[in-house]
Amino acid sequence: MTLAPTSNAFDANARAALADPVLQSALARFAPGITSHRRHALGRLPEFEALRDAAAAIRRRVLADLPAWLEAFETAAMAQGAQVHWARDADEASRIIVDLARAEGARTVTKAKSMVSEEIGLNAALEAAGITPIETDLGEYIIQLAGEPPSHIIGPALHKTAGQVAELFQQHHGGPPRAVDKPALVAEARAVLRERYFAADIGITGANMLIAETGGVVTVTNEGNADLTHSLPRLQVVVASIEKVVPTLAEAMTLVRVLARSATGQEISTFTSFVHGPRKPGETEGPEALHIVLVDNGRSALMGGPAEEVLACIRCGACMNHCPVYQAVGGHAYGWVYPGPIGAALDPALAGLEATKTLPDATPMCGRCADVCPVRIPLPKIFRHWREETVKA
Repeated sequence: MTLAPTSNAFDANARAALADPVLQSALARFAPGITSHRRHALGRLPEFEALRDAAAAIRRRVLADLPAWLEAFETAAMAQGAQVHWARDADEASRIIVDLARAEGARTVTKAKSMVSEEIGLNAALEAAGITPIETDLGEYIIQLAGEPPSHIIGPALHKTAGQVAELFQQHHGGPPRAVDKPALVAEARAVLRERYFAADIGITGANMLIAETGGVVTVTNEGNADLTHSLPRLQVVVASIEKVVPTLAEAMTLVRVLARSATGQEISTFTSFVHGPRKPGETEGPEALHIVLVDNGRSALMGGPAEEVLACIRCGACMNHCPVYQAVGGHAYGWVYPGPIGAALDPALAGLEATKTLPDATPMCGRCADVCPVRIPLPKIFRHWREETVKA
């Protein structure tokens, strides 16, 4: 399907999505499985509701004094040997990272999945500077080959069928037509990306959490690609939005316990990694330098306002997985980086209400998103706020 360029084309995008049989087939396979996995995972953890309360309290504690927690993180991260950069907006964040790459003489960059890097348009900025970014998450790698944006924050290529992936691999990797064999396709991607890891000059990751107590960066993946992206190149850059800070290591682990169960129905993601600074004297692995870029890009303006609680999000995707609208039209219909209910609540703040005013209406206000949110964000209340702002305008 061809996307209209702005979120205000939601109606047209949604109609195109509903008429796309391949997309509808992919969505029909996705939603029942992932919601079932979550339900079974919660059934094995009787204390899940108490954990949700604790996780929600942690995130509100952060938002109540975000500048102080960020300063504490900066101090601790620098004590670990990291360098911390502050970016007011998307352009400044991309410029900082491009300048770091140029100073390093970088020609290729490996990237672990990062929604904030999509938000700031980092790949386009790197390419404009003559630097080749290589996505290492399998789903992100697939959509990079396809020249498409992600359609889900944890499953960026869920709109693709195995047959489409086989065609992409033949087109970009060469060789004869591929059989539609999922393990073989995964093995092919692994072999191609393995070479990229060792050739990269810089590794760029996002961050699931930033720990103020220790100055550590937490990454959560099921493929281990963030670990290879961090440990193999001589320089690592972490790009993270400012609300990702968590006060303590213990509180980070509370969030880890609700994150995977809410996202994929796992008890814990396969790789949950803690990065504390660059390689230390006597260590044989890890980057020689670590730079952390903290991105505001409109988030400070939300503080103290009616939509502030959207910043409590831990990017699990549960709201999307259970939303009847998202299940019907997929992520591309929303027209920007963050689709589904979380996009309807967050995008107006980051991309501007004028460009996104149809998104808060792209919900039946059924409340399923709030029911499953592991940090109890009142998403329908935030949708209503943006609707009211649209009427005022």
